[in-house]
Amino acid sequence: MRDVRPEIRECYVPVRGARLFVREVGSARPLIVLHGGPDFNHAYFLPEMDSMGSVFRLIYYDQRGRGKSSAGVLPSDVTMESEVEDLDEIRRHLGLDRIAVMGHSWGGVLAMEYAARHPERISHLILLNTAPASREDALKFREGRRAMEGEGLDRMRAIASTRAYKDGDIETEAEYYAIHFRRAVSPDRLEQVVRGLRSHFTPVDIVKARTIEERLYAETWEVPGYDLVPRLAASRPPTLVIHGDRDFLPLNISKRIADSVPRARLVVVEDCGHFSYLERPTEVLAAVAKHLEDG
Repeated sequence: MRDVRPEIRECYVPVRGARLFVREVGSARPLIVLHGGPDFNHAYFLPEMDSMGSVFRLIYYDQRGRGKSSAGVLPSDVTMESEVEDLDEIRRHLGLDRIAVMGHSWGGVLAMEYAARHPERISHLILLNTAPASREDALKFREGRRAMEGEGLDRMRAIASTRAYKDGDIETEAEYYAIHFRRAVSPDRLEQVVRGLRSHFTPVDIVKARTIEERLYAETWEVPGYDLVPRLAASRPPTLVIHGDRDFLPLNISKRIADSVPRARLVVVEDCGHFSYLERPTEVLAAVAKHLEDG
């Protein structure tokens, strides 16, 4: 029997001050996928998440200044406001009044920001192994990591202090992230995840993306009182929160969102880390499909 794979389409969408690389897979119900980092790009999802293209029309894009959307962008061009505007421009490009959005890790923060600012434009919100929604949760996560990963964090700091790391050397970065994510994914998947984080990046692009990351942190987790949960609760989007029981992010981060937002549901995937779409694709697909059907 012939293996029929979903059609893949790629293009660039012009936005104010940039061109966003967009990759679509499948032709069914649209689902916009937001990558994490925020200094990575969409390529680390591939090829595993493409399997969802048999059920959905997946729309990935590289966020401004990262991956294939890097050209011509300065770090100073990127703010949380521009991130939200870019996502809305993708919505307009697709010709959709309302969109279903799935954010992974830091992509969950962007998804929540968009839903809080434009509740009338969100049909469904999916938070996949989401990063913290507040400064307080981010600080607690960092404190917990320091307690668990003292030696590992010391090694990461030593790597980050080298000239090779500061210059964006890809192999040195891989060494850094192999430590960073060693408790976030099964050992047999760790190298695959780490190698996927810098697809379509040059060393110069890596340095730029790190600066963008610092700028976005400065507008969110470093702001006293920053907390998306009350704003998200007020906007009331139908929300699915998926958490891996072995994620290096604590369950309380996801549980607080699910407990506080009306029409939110928490799914904890067993024997699974931070990359649930990779480790437990069947369970993730089933949860997302049910959420979009029930919403």
